[in-house]
Amino acid sequence: MSSTHADGSHSGSVRPARGTVFAALGAIGLVSAAALLAAAPAEARTGSHRSQHAAAHVFQGPLTDLQPASRSPLDGARARLVFAQHHASSTFVLVVSGVGAGGVGNTYGAHLHQGACVAGNGAAAGAHYNQSNENGVVSPIVNDQTEVWLDVTVGPHGSGVAVAKVPFVPTPANRSIVLHEQHTDDHGTAGARLACLPVSWS
Repeated sequence: MSSTHADGSHSGSVRPARGTVFAALGAIGLVSAAALLAAAPAEARTGSHRSQHAAAHVFQGPLTDLQPASRSPLDGARARLVFAQHHASSTFVLVVSGVGAGGVGNTYGAHLHQGACVAGNGAAAGAHYNQSNENGVVSPIVNDQTEVWLDVTVGPHGSGVAVAKVPFVPTPANRSIVLHEQHTDDHGTAGARLACLPVSWS
């Protein structure tokens, strides 16, 4: 997927191909591998001491329903997010499981949002977390390197995995991973907010 910058130019984005070694690891193995590999610097993976600047956070639980008056395949689903940071970059791994049969084959846009995850109130999550906004860019850049995009495609067993690596570390706060009804387009939009997972770190 290409991304549109504020000046109208486009840049390509690199995303893990479906069916790669990540998928072969399975949901639990992928989360563990991401937490260890992304959080640790190269020297730590070769036997040296781990850097004090590396950190990993794990958030998991049932998805919070943002549209309780409507039925969705995400009702009753669960999610796990690993957020691993090292110096000025971060890797995110999102695992969604327990999605209903109606969601199999669907791709749900998922993003890190600025605000909290509040049941029945999708607006509470606010806008996408955008690092160019945090940096004071007057015309914010919207792409998968200034925001955290974790579009997840649901497989035949009702689960899916998404991985995103970004060149920044989001500032701590009570935030949320919001799942939307559609895949993310080049402008960062993905339709209605269906469910969320609360995430908070310091």
